Amino acid sequence: MRELRQLFALMVSSKRKYVDPSRAVEILKDTFKSNDLQQQDVSEFTHKLLDWLEDAFQVKTEEERDGEKPKNPMVELFYGRFLAVGMHEGKKFENSEMFGQYPLQVNGFKDLHECLEAAMVEGEIESLQAENSANSAKSGQEHWFTALPPVLTFELSRFEFNQALGRPEKIHHKLEFPSVLYMDRYMDKNREITRIKREEIRRLKDHLTVLQQRLERYLSYGSGPKRFPLADVLQYALEFASSKPVCTSPVDDVETAPPGTTTAPQTTARQESPMEQGPLAPTEAPCTPPLQRPVVHKPFTQSRVPPEIPMHPAPRHITEDELRVLEGCLHRWRMEVENDTRDLQESIARLHRTIDLMYTDKTMMQVPYRLHAVLVHEGQANAGHYWAYIHDHHHERWMKYNDIAVTKSSWEELERDSFGGYRNASAYCLMYINDTERYLIEEEFDKETGQILTGMNTLPCDLKEYVRDDNRRFEKELQEWDAQQEKKAQQEKMEIHTTQREPTGASTSVQGKELEYLEQPSAKDPSKVCEGDTARTVSKAATEYEDRGPEAALQAAFTAEYSRLVRLAQEDTTLENDNRLKHVVVYFLHNEAPKKIIERTLLEQFADRNLNFDERCRSVMKIARAKLELIKPKEVNMEEYEKWHHEYRMFREMTVCVMIGLELFQKKSYNEALMYLIHAYQYNKELLSKGIYRGHDEELMSHYRRECLLKLNEHAAALFESGDDQEVEEGLTTMNELVVPCLPLLLVDEMEEKDIVAVEDMRNRWCSYLGQEMEPNLQEKLTDFLPKLLDCSTEIKAFRELPKLPSFSTHELCERFARVMASLSRTPADGR
Repeated sequence: MRELRQLFALMVSSKRKYVDPSRAVEILKDTFKSNDLQQQDVSEFTHKLLDWLEDAFQVKTEEERDGEKPKNPMVELFYGRFLAVGMHEGKKFENSEMFGQYPLQVNGFKDLHECLEAAMVEGEIESLQAENSANSAKSGQEHWFTALPPVLTFELSRFEFNQALGRPEKIHHKLEFPSVLYMDRYMDKNREITRIKREEIRRLKDHLTVLQQRLERYLSYGSGPKRFPLADVLQYALEFASSKPVCTSPVDDVETAPPGTTTAPQTTARQESPMEQGPLAPTEAPCTPPLQRPVVHKPFTQSRVPPEIPMHPAPRHITEDELRVLEGCLHRWRMEVENDTRDLQESIARLHRTIDLMYTDKTMMQVPYRLHAVLVHEGQANAGHYWAYIHDHHHERWMKYNDIAVTKSSWEELERDSFGGYRNASAYCLMYINDTERYLIEEEFDKETGQILTGMNTLPCDLKEYVRDDNRRFEKELQEWDAQQEKKAQQEKMEIHTTQREPTGASTSVQGKELEYLEQPSAKDPSKVCEGDTARTVSKAATEYEDRGPEAALQAAFTAEYSRLVRLAQEDTTLENDNRLKHVVVYFLHNEAPKKIIERTLLEQFADRNLNFDERCRSVMKIARAKLELIKPKEVNMEEYEKWHHEYRMFREMTVCVMIGLELFQKKSYNEALMYLIHAYQYNKELLSKGIYRGHDEELMSHYRRECLLKLNEHAAALFESGDDQEVEEGLTTMNELVVPCLPLLLVDEMEEKDIVAVEDMRNRWCSYLGQEMEPNLQEKLTDFLPKLLDCSTEIKAFRELPKLPSFSTHELCERFARVMASLSRTPADGR
């Protein structure tokens, strides 16, 4: 208890980001004497902790008592009493018992009240209310609370032992609980009125069961394994009877027609749709159907006829009188069935409302308990992760306590993580506090000044000193850390200074940084591409070098290289041959960069330290570096210079993204391809907003981004249709983690009609599963997933970050990008 006292004091007033509870944990581990790898049962742990604290307070209060019986604060806060009233083998009994955490079974119940109702009544209790009952030998008991504690804790039993498998399993199904819980119906003082209401509810539920069984006969009609709503069955019969009679067998025209012949279509009063005619129906000439969206595949039911069936079934022989009588009967019966179904549904809804409102009168809403904390477990029975939600009553908000992270939360997030049925997370403990006991959440006030006490001021003197000592140690740790960081920074600065001190005495480009895209190594060529080009240009200026010296050679080489790059910029840019990737200056020329920016960039090419192939190149390099030193800051806006080069780096990175994405797409690795294509599209869009020559073909990138999402959606839907638990989970994970976060990117631009159509097609595919026959667990997963898919928000959601992009030389990048683009034009499936 002393260790917890200090731990809580640090949590109140420590300057640290989080408090280390290791010492308290060590005490617990020593007592449990458990294996480090084995997690203790949380109920066992909590019971043990409360028992220890109760014993510790008991010792303390007995030491300090002065004549009167001491009060134990643990008992006062966490323990209540209930009355067990029952009958055992015909004999009545009534016992008063104390309780702390109240255990509740979860399996088979939908909400907290159902759990409580089941826990309060055990066995057969009919004889409890009848003195002279014939069933006097029956046994059973009821629990009635006589005193509730200020802090009421419910222990939700979400684990059960599987006898067949010989291991514990976690119960994941959904259990709802309210933010305010009224306990009046469970109090002993309301015993008689609660018994009356329970009996009334039991009678209503019996009536409800009968009505639901009757309704089920209407909604699932038939004697075979497949059943259908009776109203639909009558409607299908009416549609069949109303179809135009046929005079031949449905197989005659197929079996008797010789190959290669066609039959003229029969002129009928009823115009059949192309769907009904089908591919085997006789036609005068082939025709091109109008463009339309593909028919949504529905794998879970065969109640609808596939469009490939050529002929609509119809009666062979029926007279007008027979048809008139039959139509009249079927129509009347269908109306009767629909009215009966509607009456049953309304009656069932009324009974549900009556049951829900049974305890809402004021006399049964006098003992309110407000939810204060929820303890959550995520995982399976043998292992998992724990966190808590605690209500901040002063700011009226929920806070999430997850290891060292404490964040603002909401009731919606609490519901999702605590009710169960969502992944493997659910509440295992609920803490309610008496809403009428305001002292539980009220602030403390200074008795002399009347001001609210906060932080350190709420602690007694010994704990104040303890926390101050720890804060002083923390400040010393900070000072030592700052000193270490400063020393490390100075060492790094000295290393950089030593590296920069060279015999030439000339500096390089901006603050010692080289332009990495001017010096990427090539796997095929040991020299650098730009260095090789520069060296060749210098060699061509050999005459100038010999006649007029290195400065004249630099001028001649500079002019020649600039002319070469201008010619490259003037060539037509195609997907297979994008000269902008060959040199940064070509990109600058395409986008009309300022002349000073271009000149400095080209000068830096000649000032590259690695330009040391021979004496001539070294001399030209030294002159170029000297000229860079002479350029004054006002002559070239260095901030603008950096922006242009940053943009070109972004252009190259975007090119790498789209190149890798398209390669993965062609390999059908759609999961990996999507992130590259998504990021590439976003980078490209940002670049194109500044100019049409600053990025790549937007339509091309939009097309493959869209196609990749459609492929992933198709794959995920196929996995879901398989019905296999593992494949279903894999499909929904693909949708939740890859497809759904990217949909807002397609919807944000309303001008892209193809993207909007693609999103609608994806949504329609999943919505088509609603109402089809499938396993209940599939239906539940589908119901949980669809709201995320159908979210109409265009707010961009977070999606996976890209891995670190590989480095390419200019030669490698140009060659590989050209190869990928050329392969696209040979791919007929790309739709372009």
